[in-house]
Amino acid sequence: MKILVIGSGGREHALVWKLAQSKLATKLYCAPGNPGIAQLAECVPIAPTDIPKLADFVQLQCIGLTVVGPEAPLCAGIADYFKARRLRIFGPSQAGAQLEGSKVFSKKFFLKHGVPTGRAEIFTDANAARACVRKWGAPVVVKADGLAAGKGVIVAQTVAEAEQAIADIMEKKVFGAAGDQLIVEECLVGEEASVMALTDGKCFRILAAAQDHKRIGDNDTGPNTGGMGAYSPTPALDKVPPEQIRNIFERTLAGLQTDGIDYRGVLYAGIMLTKDHGPMLLEYNCRFGDPETQVVLPRMDFDLAEACRATADGKLGEMTLAWKPEAAVCVVLASGGYPGDYAKGKVISVLDDAAKLPGVTVFHAGTKAGADGAIVTDGGRVLGVTALGDGIAGAVARAYEAVARIHFDGMQYRRDIAGRALRKR
Repeated sequence: MKILVIGSGGREHALVWKLAQSKLATKLYCAPGNPGIAQLAECVPIAPTDIPKLADFVQLQCIGLTVVGPEAPLCAGIADYFKARRLRIFGPSQAGAQLEGSKVFSKKFFLKHGVPTGRAEIFTDANAARACVRKWGAPVVVKADGLAAGKGVIVAQTVAEAEQAIADIMEKKVFGAAGDQLIVEECLVGEEASVMALTDGKCFRILAAAQDHKRIGDNDTGPNTGGMGAYSPTPALDKVPPEQIRNIFERTLAGLQTDGIDYRGVLYAGIMLTKDHGPMLLEYNCRFGDPETQVVLPRMDFDLAEACRATADGKLGEMTLAWKPEAAVCVVLASGGYPGDYAKGKVISVLDDAAKLPGVTVFHAGTKAGADGAIVTDGGRVLGVTALGDGIAGAVARAYEAVARIHFDGMQYRRDIAGRALRKR
């Protein structure tokens, strides 16, 4: 069958790369794609949020499966629109996507259905939120309600920082309408893990866990980013009883069913492994994580297209998921200045040389084709250099060997990806 992937980043490159290995895939498209994706699929110039045009393209090309990468089209209702036109799509309904699209909705959902999570209060008034912060003290977490490009969560170490976050979100409107409401939330302490699961609304299958690195600098210093690297498996989960993780997804799925929400796609859980209360859910995303996807997909020992089709069709219960024993590590190469202002158009050299290393795949995230055919930078996170290896140490060594073969002006990256895992081992 023909398959369309929606999106243009490193996550979408990884999805296209894995789907291209499927026995079901006869032709791949990506909208809009990037130069790396163009080596595997036909890129079509349609924006991820141009839902009617995407549906028209799928219908015209007789595409049998659409896989949605980013959250914006899901929150805009692309799955509902496609289903109304009887087009198979992998991704939750607009109602289900609220788990990511609205922090207020998701927190109320967690509390209503007994999903393990931290205490929180919801505010529409900045002064009331400030009063709560002064009462609770710090550290405390302040969250904008809506989508904020991954920047709407502030972990404030002092009351003054929390009050500044409240002013930025609700009064200065730095995130626009996403800040009409906010949440003041308990600051949970522990190690964070990313656990994704597929669900067809009736059952779920948990994928291999991963951990990412949010801070720009080594040893978790500097501002938060969209993710500077990731690794899988996750030693932090070695001593966590699997039923505690399953409990989070079981309660979530039961809650979705109770509320009449049809959820067919990925539930991506950010979980804090607390010392006193066990795994606690921080938040859900309604799609594959980035850069977690870049380390989870290479470890898959099953047909991703088959799993996505089964999820969309409500037949996930027929699937058995298997995993390769190797570990995977992804190192993100970013533009100089990221996550602040950065220049674009820097020529990337020696890409092919890095990808020739065994077990290495270079996923394009923020790239475009230059005027002379060269690949140039076009975003903050530019490339995701992913390596499979014998254990995490082997994957780390291979990933950084590949990184050493790539260059562009201003290139920055963390040199301690998976350091926590290596220390645990």
